[in-house]
Amino acid sequence: MHDAEAIAANRANWDDRAEIHARSQMYDVDGFLADPTNISSVVRNDLAVLAAHLPETGVRDRSLLHLQCHIGTDTISWARLGAVDVHGLDLSPNSLRHAAGFSEADGRDITWVEGDARFASALIGRRFDIIVTSAGTIVWLPDLICWAQSIHDLLEPGGVFMIRDDHPILGAMAFEPWEITDDYLGDGGSRTYDDSGSYTENAAGQIAHVAVYEWRHALSEVVGALLQAGLRIEAFSELPYMDWRAFPDLVPCPQGWALPSAAPRIPLNFAVVARRPG
Repeated sequence: MHDAEAIAANRANWDDRAEIHARSQMYDVDGFLADPTNISSVVRNDLAVLAAHLPETGVRDRSLLHLQCHIGTDTISWARLGAVDVHGLDLSPNSLRHAAGFSEADGRDITWVEGDARFASALIGRRFDIIVTSAGTIVWLPDLICWAQSIHDLLEPGGVFMIRDDHPILGAMAFEPWEITDDYLGDGGSRTYDDSGSYTENAAGQIAHVAVYEWRHALSEVVGALLQAGLRIEAFSELPYMDWRAFPDLVPCPQGWALPSAAPRIPLNFAVVARRPG
């Protein structure tokens, strides 16, 4: 299948997911909107990675772009932390419809942009102090070269970019029993499967557009694409937690989900912070 067809299938899948996620207990949008001091757990985890690369005031009064923003609760969280001129970009129009409604309910003036994160610089005619993307993003992108160049072009000189995402080794593994069952190295490789559910509760059988297409990206590809785009890597880390329960062995932890203490220590997330030279 051509990339364009696969992306169209993924867009339809995420349009379906948006309906389920917007009313899920996991996202708890009503509770989130009811408490203007509430910052999503994803953004708390992101900020723990990003804070050392920001001024003492953090994101306050800094312009911010959130790539692959989904239904917008994380984007709103950045605005609640004081970011200004906040933009959120996502491929799914239904996700953005929900995001726009939630930001209006929160009294936030956020600009929502529909489009492919690989080509964000062609869709947004301005630069940002900070660009963020996290928690299940680049697996939906066929390649990272245009993505990284777009990020470079959208950053102000001296601006900072952060990605925190599921560790790509997880995509190569099966867990019952634990063994390597798929490629880790990407080289443009992809996998496809049907899934009528999602990662929120009570989602099984609720997705009409079941076809899902994912692309493999090894850590070397992520870092290499950012370097090739002219960004300077400031930090790289592999993390023992993730934002969602990707497999049954995971147990709750302060950051979300982690392996039990007796389990082998493997990375569940990775994070990269990069800066556009001033």
